[in-house]
Amino acid sequence: MSPRPEAPPLLALSPLDGRYREKLDDLRPIASEFGLIRYRVRVEIRWLESLARSPGIPEVPEFPESARAHLDAILADFSSKDAEAIREIESRTNHDVKAVEYWVKDRLGAHPELAGVLEFVHFACTSEDINNLSYALMCRDLRDRILLPEMERLIGELRELAGATAEQPMLSRTHGQPATPTTLGKEIANVGARLVRQRDAISRVEILGKANGAVGSYAAHVAAYPEVDWEAHTREFVESLGLAWNPMTTQIEPHDWMAEFFHGLIRFNTILLDFTRDLWGYISIGYFKQKTRPGEVGSSTMPHKVNPIDFENAEGNLGIANALLGHLAEKLPVSRWQRDLSDSTALRNVGVGVGHGLLAIRSTRRGLARLAVDPERMAADLSNNHAVLAEAIQTVMRRFGIEAPYEKLKALTRGHEITPEALRRFVEELEIPEKDRQGLLALSPDRYVGLAAELARRFAGSDG
Repeated sequence: MSPRPEAPPLLALSPLDGRYREKLDDLRPIASEFGLIRYRVRVEIRWLESLARSPGIPEVPEFPESARAHLDAILADFSSKDAEAIREIESRTNHDVKAVEYWVKDRLGAHPELAGVLEFVHFACTSEDINNLSYALMCRDLRDRILLPEMERLIGELRELAGATAEQPMLSRTHGQPATPTTLGKEIANVGARLVRQRDAISRVEILGKANGAVGSYAAHVAAYPEVDWEAHTREFVESLGLAWNPMTTQIEPHDWMAEFFHGLIRFNTILLDFTRDLWGYISIGYFKQKTRPGEVGSSTMPHKVNPIDFENAEGNLGIANALLGHLAEKLPVSRWQRDLSDSTALRNVGVGVGHGLLAIRSTRRGLARLAVDPERMAADLSNNHAVLAEAIQTVMRRFGIEAPYEKLKALTRGHEITPEALRRFVEELEIPEKDRQGLLALSPDRYVGLAAELARRFAGSDG
């Protein structure tokens, strides 16, 4: 259940909870304060259940079915009202995790089969044992339930576009200048292949957790129950949550995996930023038109305008996302001695960094859906730039040992307007086999695309 908003959207300090609120509804139950509290409750209850499964802790006997059902119901039915009750306790304790502990004890105290084990709620735990696992679960759910599916949808749309435009010839621009032609599909495939690589890296990040006490040495655990194999116990517990176990920590899990995760998101976002700027440029020179929407206004004074606002929105949000994620990746692995609290306030911005990136992906997808290719504009650019064929001509000249081919083509083309007739005369005078001469004479900018179409179709048809 989603939390109740604490203020009207117009009073929100963050646009994620104001202007863009409806675009991120699926993120809010996971990455909000409500989400964090719910994860903490889950960790506290599952830790208690793990103690009940241990034969070395007779004071916490194995729970009967009715007790397990009661615990499961607390988690399944957890609501914004429950989270608010915990916040009210925190207003008295001035400690967020202790408030969760007290709330859980209150909910267990009314059950006859759980009332006797209340002091084993939060047993041997430091707050960070609860927090590190809660944030790990949050990040795992953000990644697996929200980010990876959204990334896959974007990549799927790029595959579709690459396949549909695999053979659409397009003038390249290196250094902003006319260059060897390509196809639109191949350029879309370039971006898609880069995003696939980063998506895969993000999916492989091992999300770690620990439950080893105040400074990572199991001191309290061993003092109470020296016979229990606490390393084995906590490993089983952490892995039962769907996380990987980190056996070596201080009071805090060192957050190195978080840096890997956030850096992966930054790389994905950076590629997307590169793409949105290129699309903006292609719209500017007319390679794409944008489908209009009824009632939409592009400018408050110029009625003709259809602005590339989705890509501009994505660009702005990607910058904010990477600034926040970059700070988290650099700050979180650094902690004074066995622990300082500076990571606590930083971690509360995980959802903000992820949210701006997610908003950008969705804006990009929305922008892609509005694009319409303009083949005539691309064809006009190609037909006005026959000089790009100089590369092909000088390369064939090299094959047949003609002296200084590059320099001859440079003298012919650089700084001059090159017509098809001028190139034809040049080729006709070359001392090369007739078959190769005819091949060069048959070339035109729209046909000088090498394997571009094949490369685009390969990406479009792959499932990696």
